[in-house]
Amino acid sequence: MTSLDKPTEDTQDTEADDARAVTEAALFEAFGGVRGMVETVLPGLLFVTIFTLNNDLHMSAIAALAVSLVLVVVRLAMKDTVKHAFSGVFGVAFGVVFAMMTDNAKNFYLPGMLYTLGLALAYIVTSLAGVPLIGLILGPVFKENLSWRTRNPGRKKAYTKASYAWGFILLAKSAILFPLYWWADTEQLGWVLVALKIPPFLLAVWLTWVFLAKAPAPIDVFAEMEAAEQAEKEREERAKAEREARGEDALHPAPGGRHRKG
Repeated sequence: MTSLDKPTEDTQDTEADDARAVTEAALFEAFGGVRGMVETVLPGLLFVTIFTLNNDLHMSAIAALAVSLVLVVVRLAMKDTVKHAFSGVFGVAFGVVFAMMTDNAKNFYLPGMLYTLGLALAYIVTSLAGVPLIGLILGPVFKENLSWRTRNPGRKKAYTKASYAWGFILLAKSAILFPLYWWADTEQLGWVLVALKIPPFLLAVWLTWVFLAKAPAPIDVFAEMEAAEQAEKEREERAKAEREARGEDALHPAPGGRHRKG
């Protein structure tokens, strides 16, 4: 290795590290990070804990909904993004309504289970269709929008792999939960569901990070648009300056020039 090779390798390593850091930050933003996981787990954990202790559906449901609302209020008070907390509130609210209407505590979990199954199918179907869902989710986060579909085939391949990973992981989770919904009691279903909240999610996020870390860098379409706008502005300014210069030359001809008599 020559002395000129080392800086090049160091530069490549630095760029790879930067790409991994950007990927980690984007995944953290897209999926809510640690707080998002807490907001996902806490309502269901509170529901199953209270129901295990006293078998009171109403108290369990009210407590789960109340803690979801508190999490939203905390987000609002801290002027933080509320999309993850709001999604949690809606999920808990659907579960509470369904359980109350059927007077069956086990149905508190059914809307979330159906959502998980539907999401698994969406990941797989969109991957088969060539528009992987994870790319639609992360494209705006990486400021590439849909440029990966036609301009970055390596990145599209990574998104497709990641979407398949999400789809099959969520299908496996559904394959565990739906039999328990029919055969297990509410407490058993609830504790298994709580236990399966985080590990499959972390596995899917980790696989997504692995695929994207090896993929080509995203194309920043926002930067391209800004550059194009700036170039257009500069062209207009140059054209205006040229027009003004031509007008100035017409009004003030060069010395020694002759004027035609009228």
